Amino acid sequence: MNAVSLTPELVENPVGAYAGLRSRPGLGHVVLPGLSTPVRLVTRHEDVKAALTEPRLVRDRSTVSGSDMPDPQAELLAQGADGLPPEYARYLSGHLALFDGDEHSRRRGPLTRAFTARRVAALRPFVEKTARDLADTLAGREQADLLGEFAYPLSTAVICALVGVDAGDQDRVCGWIRDFAYGDGSRVLEGLGALVEYTKDLVARRRAEPAGDLVSALLADGGMTDDEIVTVFFLLINTGITPPALFLAHAMLALLDSPDQLERLRAEPELLSRAVPELLRYVTLVRMGATLYATEDFEFAGTLLRKGEAVTVALFAADHDPAAYDSPEHLDVTREFGRGDGHLAFGHGPHYCIGAALGRLVTGVVLDELVVRRPTAPKLAVDRAELAFGHWPGDGFHLLALPVSL
Repeated sequence: MNAVSLTPELVENPVGAYAGLRSRPGLGHVVLPGLSTPVRLVTRHEDVKAALTEPRLVRDRSTVSGSDMPDPQAELLAQGADGLPPEYARYLSGHLALFDGDEHSRRRGPLTRAFTARRVAALRPFVEKTARDLADTLAGREQADLLGEFAYPLSTAVICALVGVDAGDQDRVCGWIRDFAYGDGSRVLEGLGALVEYTKDLVARRRAEPAGDLVSALLADGGMTDDEIVTVFFLLINTGITPPALFLAHAMLALLDSPDQLERLRAEPELLSRAVPELLRYVTLVRMGATLYATEDFEFAGTLLRKGEAVTVALFAADHDPAAYDSPEHLDVTREFGRGDGHLAFGHGPHYCIGAALGRLVTGVVLDELVVRRPTAPKLAVDRAELAFGHWPGDGFHLLALPVSL
């Protein structure tokens, strides 16, 4: 088996490694950054969409019996489980991306029913005020970290408001989330424990006195146990804070790297409705989808897959596929998409991101606040080459900070 080793530097360049992989017949084996287990990688836009709706490719490997094929997902999960107390494991193991069929529908259904368009739209005034207040505190400084001092606090506050954390509790709950999800790592377990106990108490209080928040809606729906509602909070923390915060920072960096597009957006604010999906496509923050497993031997994308064989979709590669987009390597805030999203940043099929509407809302508000409404355009406060990036196993690179002047 000749597997291509994908380094973080390779996977951040859609015109580099992915272009070569897309041009190969069939699905080649690759080793994702930070891992050692090979996986079949799907890189073409059409094939990625097909994989995400293929019933013979499943997320839950335990349902594929009698296979001893290599499993990169197991290697990745083992890295994340180090040092995690068993009593907390159940709250972090309910990620919807890891379930299929009826079990996926059972877990996703109540959340989908509670995550209504009305509830998301009702958050707009809160998002606008929070974004404006955060930007105002950073304006005028020679250097401010748009990731750590704006995007993370904004994403955290939005999730707290959505779930129903009481206003008087938000500062300390946001502190616990920071310790658990994106701090320096020294207080992960303290943050985790405090969040579990707080959410249990919040569920009990909302059962006694319902409010207009997500926890109350989930309780009214009746499709989840209390522990599963706690799990939902951690699902939202893990998927609704760090990825959106990093996306906002990378989206702003993309605009700073394309000053003509930044100025075009400032001059024509009506382009916001096109700029949001284009930036989602261009950045595609979650670059690799969840691992999929073949339930039987069958041919897919010109390749014979064996039962139990692991397949991963490269969403970033698909969103930069020249067969699907004109000049995909260029950011174009005037780009028009067809029906639907026009990109795969939120996935596709049964596991399409529940928070997509919220993500679009927050992105639009942030671009309006930072790019359109400010008297001067944001500027990098350091040389481009000085920006620091970190790496996630299996996925690639991400900003550690984005120093700007507003």
